[in-house]
Amino acid sequence: MSKDWDAVATAINTRLAELDLTQRELSERSGVSTATLRQLQNNYEPRRRSPRLLAAISEALRWPSGHLAQVLEGDAPEDEPDLQEDVARLREEVAELRERLVALEEKQA
Repeated sequence: MSKDWDAVATAINTRLAELDLTQRELSERSGVSTATLRQLQNNYEPRRRSPRLLAAISEALRWPSGHLAQVLEGDAPEDEPDLQEDVARLREEVAELRERLVALEEKQA
């Protein structure tokens, strides 16, 4: 099976947008140069990359270390919780806690 560098580029770009990260921030988190990230994000000069490089980028994007390697091989990565679903759940929990706090404050007043 051929390597799917387009899928890797799409995955990186989508995740950067989801996490509201810049290329520079990803570079700092992963230890991968911005030039290499740019090549991966735009899928130019595709070539063999170190598994450690893909793992570092995966982890910096808050994925399991093997995520981008799986994408590259055309394998569906393990299902991961959707970031938007997580945010929605957290908002609900905060609203619930806020209601409980107001109730406690009313009891004390």
